[in-house]
Amino acid sequence: MKLKDKVAIITGAASGIGKSIAIRFAQEGAKVAVSDINFKGAEETAAEIKANGGDAFAIQTDVANEADIQALVDTTVKNYGTVDILVNNAGIMDNMEPAGDIEDRNWERVIAVNTTSVMRSTRKVLPIFLQKGGGVIINVASIGGLRGARAGAAYTASKYAVVGFTQNTGFMYAQKGIRCNAIAPGAIMTNIEASMTNINQFGMSRQQTGMASNPRAGDPAEIAGVAVFLASDDASFVNGAVITADGGWSAY
Repeated sequence: MKLKDKVAIITGAASGIGKSIAIRFAQEGAKVAVSDINFKGAEETAAEIKANGGDAFAIQTDVANEADIQALVDTTVKNYGTVDILVNNAGIMDNMEPAGDIEDRNWERVIAVNTTSVMRSTRKVLPIFLQKGGGVIINVASIGGLRGARAGAAYTASKYAVVGFTQNTGFMYAQKGIRCNAIAPGAIMTNIEASMTNINQFGMSRQQTGMASNPRAGDPAEIAGVAVFLASDDASFVNGAVITADGGWSAY
């Protein structure tokens, strides 16, 4: 088992990529804090883990709320004694709006969930990691954080920021035994589209140019495999990196 007795926090773990990561981590021996704003879904993920002999608990977390992030870390430490791995996975889409059509409230919501929460969660676990002399942070970014036309302006900016934050954090704490990496998934079969309302038709039409070059959509389990690698000692020399997992989409 690659993650035996490690304690992992995974946000957005009620479905999609986060759920797959939680299940795979548990299969590899990790104790998992299953965090999501959708508490029922988080409970279902934790129940599935426990039914298969794993160790997990569910907790409701709105990652846009700093008090919820603090409670997530505190509850994990209370239940398991420490934190070894943080997976910042929770995220939402924008509505494909280009810059001229963005409303402040939509911009602020996307940035709060996709970017500010990553900073806050990282900030909360770093004292634990520094005290113990090690830890792993995995940020789920996006191919939309490496290319300019995979989403609207807000989502694109939010994920570019995550990439920069990942690289900065990886470098800053490299001599402290702490690794920080990101995964940049391409199109994955999840329910993230449920966070989209009133889609901007101009933005969507412009984005279709890039969509046509996408070889296929991925399965969440394919991203979970990358996360297991990054969380494990197999990736001991991988730090500040962004691993693209998009089936070759960005190679075009």
